[in-house]
Amino acid sequence: MIDVEIEDEAWAAALPNAEMLARGSALAALDAEDAGHEGVTILLTDDESVRALNAQFRQQDKPTNVLSFPAPRNPEFHLGDLALAYGVCAREAAEQGKPLAHHLQHLVVHGVLHLCGHDHMGDDEAEAMEGLERAVLASLGVPDPYADAQPG
Repeated sequence: MIDVEIEDEAWAAALPNAEMLARGSALAALDAEDAGHEGVTILLTDDESVRALNAQFRQQDKPTNVLSFPAPRNPEFHLGDLALAYGVCAREAAEQGKPLAHHLQHLVVHGVLHLCGHDHMGDDEAEAMEGLERAVLASLGVPDPYADAQPG
């Protein structure tokens, strides 16, 4: 079960189908991981809310695009929660010259893969995780988000 809560109306104003895009992207990532029975909650919120969560849980007092909060094993099969900051996401999409819808889909897939245990701390992990992201996004008709990325 995928729950999507739109806390910042800027998401709905910019993307009237934001809920559908987020839900579909999460389901595609879960299906790719054969975790389709797992639940995820997605919060589409503002920069200040994500900044507060980032400060509280990661000791980084700044907003970021997406935060992933894995849940401990539970009888409800809830995998965890994601929080996405509208301002950061919209700014990044504009800077990268991509539609906000595609950036939202990418960040939801990225976050769900984190909830499934993937990481990108080392080069090998990053390469594997990015490959999974590319495959899931391609299944959704979203272009490779790393195609124009500069190494660095």
